[in-house]
Amino acid sequence: MQIRSLIPVNSSLPAVSTVRPASGAGRPEAVEEFGEQIMRAVSQLNSQQLAVDDAAARLAQGATLDLHSIILEAEKANLTLELAIQIRNKAIEAYQEMMRMPL
Repeated sequence: MQIRSLIPVNSSLPAVSTVRPASGAGRPEAVEEFGEQIMRAVSQLNSQQLAVDDAAARLAQGATLDLHSIILEAEKANLTLELAIQIRNKAIEAYQEMMRMPL
């Protein structure tokens, strides 16, 4: 199963690039790049959630009447959150499986 097949569910998440293993010096850069990608994805998720909260507050105040777009944005944010939760669960499951391996 490729992770890329999950990305079209919400195009706001950055695509995960494949990192080729390199000798010695290239390794820390690959780890840093992966960490940066995770931080960027979490930041985008947070900003999307905050935007939906702001739009809902404007709707409650009567500043906007575009209910359709607010509901669409809320569903996008919900799907993004569910995707992030599933990715986290799979990562935890993989870690636990690796910890069960005999040395």
